[in-house]
Amino acid sequence: MIVILHPNIDENSASFKKTWNYLNNLKNIRTQKHIVEGQFQKLTEIYLFGDTAALNKEEIEALPSVERVVRVSQEYRILGRHKDSKRLTGFEYNGVRFDQDNLHVFAGLCAVDTKEHVEQMMKALKENDQVCTRMGAYKPRTNPYSFQGHGKDCLPYVFELAGKYGIKIIAMEILHENHIQEIIDALEETGNPTGVMFQVGTRNTQNFELLKAIGRQSQFPVLLKRGFGITLNESLNAAEYLASEGNAKVIFCLRGMKTSFSEPHRNMVDFSLVPAIKRLTRMPVCIDPSHSVGSREASPDGILDIFHATAQGIIVGANMVLVDFHPDPIKALVDGPQALQLKELSRFLEDVKITREAYEKRRNLAKESKPIK
Repeated sequence: MIVILHPNIDENSASFKKTWNYLNNLKNIRTQKHIVEGQFQKLTEIYLFGDTAALNKEEIEALPSVERVVRVSQEYRILGRHKDSKRLTGFEYNGVRFDQDNLHVFAGLCAVDTKEHVEQMMKALKENDQVCTRMGAYKPRTNPYSFQGHGKDCLPYVFELAGKYGIKIIAMEILHENHIQEIIDALEETGNPTGVMFQVGTRNTQNFELLKAIGRQSQFPVLLKRGFGITLNESLNAAEYLASEGNAKVIFCLRGMKTSFSEPHRNMVDFSLVPAIKRLTRMPVCIDPSHSVGSREASPDGILDIFHATAQGIIVGANMVLVDFHPDPIKALVDGPQALQLKELSRFLEDVKITREAYEKRRNLAKESKPIK
């Protein structure tokens, strides 16, 4: 059960304290408080766990400071929609809004290799009016002898260059709880010139202790990739691990499924699930066409498969695109064959714009039409 309080409630007020004390004294019930930062207001939600079926919904709604009560209808207790269209979706971080209605592109290096390449990438982003990027410092690799990333050594110059070129958010995968503090230290050392979005890679989707550690901090939002060999339900529950620890600023990312039926692509593109995830949860949904397609092959129409896959996700409402670019893909130390070139950035962004406009026309048409039963 979710108890939603009136917007911008003062936790020092008598009405809040009375409600909080009442809920905390319910038998066989555990309470957990979450703050939801909306675009124009702050909401306080109190989650009740335990024998909630025995609770009287009307009695709780009559408590001071309570706006409404929502009974949980799905196992995604915090991130689920629960048949309540009034609950807020998304969050704001470092001046950038993320929700189920907008779209952001995170183009950048899958793995940081040289300072020069980082600067070339960020300069190109600035020239194309982009404020978000991806930069891999810690890289999990199947082969233990492959390049594992520069780790904390590259963080200072990555963050400094981000500040220089106006990059507000860097999506960066972390593999261990220690990486959280390394990133915090590097940001403080450089004067906090940018923001970081923690990325949980597909291999760590069910690393529950890492998920708990990331969830316990609320400073950084999280991009959680779908596990490549598990069901969608299992991956959505992984996102719930983050939220259950206190951090509900989560974006869910589709990155293709590992299967023998994916050829000639690297993974089976699963972007048709974007609307299903938006229906089941309140999370913004990201697509990763680079790791889904895994190559720079083009169809006879002259359009790269990565462009086509991106369009497939955007046309059904994706809210974020995570895509690999590199100034010199041949020299890239990770995933060079799938990286787009800097000279293709403006065309890629124009293609994204065209597809997004088509999606918005489809959405407006649906709003104007009677529901199809």
